[in-house]
Amino acid sequence: MDEQQPPLQQDTNQIIEERRAKLSALRAKGIAYPNDFRRQDFAADLVAKHEKTDRAALEASPVPVKVAGRIMLKRVMGKASFATLQDMSGRIQIFVTDSDSGKAAHEAFKHYDIGDIIGVGGVLFKTKTGELTVRAREVRLLAKSLRPLPEKFHGLTDQELKYRQRYLDLIVNEDARLKFAQRSLIIQAIRDFLLKERFLEVETPMMQPIPGGAAARPFVTHHNALDMQLYLRIAPELYLKRLVVGGFEKVFEINRNFRNEGISTRHNPEFTMLEFYAAYTDHEYMMAVIPQMMLFTARAVFGTSKIVYQGREIDLEKPYQRLSIPAAIKKYHPEYDDALLGDRQALVSKLEQLRVAYKAGDGIGGLQLTLFENTTESMLFEPTFIVDYPAEVSPLARRSDKHPDITERFELYIAGREIANGFSELNDPDDQAERFREQVSQKEAGDAEAMHYDADYIRALEYGMPPASGAGIGIDRLVMLFTDSPSIRDVILFPHLRPE
Repeated sequence: MDEQQPPLQQDTNQIIEERRAKLSALRAKGIAYPNDFRRQDFAADLVAKHEKTDRAALEASPVPVKVAGRIMLKRVMGKASFATLQDMSGRIQIFVTDSDSGKAAHEAFKHYDIGDIIGVGGVLFKTKTGELTVRAREVRLLAKSLRPLPEKFHGLTDQELKYRQRYLDLIVNEDARLKFAQRSLIIQAIRDFLLKERFLEVETPMMQPIPGGAAARPFVTHHNALDMQLYLRIAPELYLKRLVVGGFEKVFEINRNFRNEGISTRHNPEFTMLEFYAAYTDHEYMMAVIPQMMLFTARAVFGTSKIVYQGREIDLEKPYQRLSIPAAIKKYHPEYDDALLGDRQALVSKLEQLRVAYKAGDGIGGLQLTLFENTTESMLFEPTFIVDYPAEVSPLARRSDKHPDITERFELYIAGREIANGFSELNDPDDQAERFREQVSQKEAGDAEAMHYDADYIRALEYGMPPASGAGIGIDRLVMLFTDSPSIRDVILFPHLRPE
């Protein structure tokens, strides 16, 4: 029995040369890449429907099928051959013989390579070992694979290569295919939840004359016809809130954002965000609805409220804890007492001691946030809402009526990562204008991430925006959490990498 797999040490260039010679022979005979085979069945559907049907029943009532996919394994045994065909749904075995498909077709099949894409017509039967198999009466080569797939026992193990050649990763790694299928289901579950809650899905510009809605360095481009500078969207927030002004009182967008910042296991220059806004609600509404959404998604996709991340279980049905920034710091670092956290110079000294960069113009609230981000957020494994953010670091959030120096803002942390950011929306146009002016001052002082002044957004607020709340959830980080993925590159099909 000849079980065909690419020899581990065989020179790749030699294999490509041999396969190109086969392609040249195909071209000489006619159309090498035909497009007239029409698939009618998927492998997984056939297995699900007929795996329990016994051999006698399949022989008595033959089931005609037409499948197509990639050859992942091939065994040639004289007058009969077996192969494993893989399509988007899964795998199924095929059986090719001189008597069923014809000697010429079987002979051609013997020269097909692992990775070739074929179309197969025939009937179902079960082998002596009980494996559901397609008895091929028609076998056609639809697309020649010129490059060898990784050897089956070692697979594709180079992590960098997986990211650069995701198509190859998806061909040979079932886990990768499952993860990205789950990503799609997670996004669909979120969409279903929001639509059920009467949110309207909308689309907002990805190229904007003023980048707004977040503190981030934007990508810059140029529109030739209008002769104007544009920015790739860093957030859809200000456009979504314009829609709330316009009367769309519950809106959401699952969108691509672009931020010209560093790359890490948690950051990619372009990423997917969910942002949603609801009129006549406040931040408490968002802190109630987000856990509901998380629980709905987990149950819809995985059938359970419990997920495991890096060996630790998280039960999304349990109440989320709430901590202010100072309370979180003190909980995980009792040595940082109220005296330190309430003294600006002491905070500066501590950050310098820790060799943590900070903004020279920050007040106590901003310095506390920097200390939190560098010492504490990674320790928040259980779902935790960090609340009462300082106004100085929350230019779009509504101030607390009782404590004007803090805002009605929260961030959700799970497994040591920020998952969501939300707040009661600032709908006072004069307060918002002043906050924008403060941001402009910071930009003029050298802060590349400070916001621009958006006069049209102020004009929109002057028409009146109802009290509202909003939140943004990082879809990529959420998928990392749900699929137990340690790096954001594991859940983005084509992450950005340095040039080869």
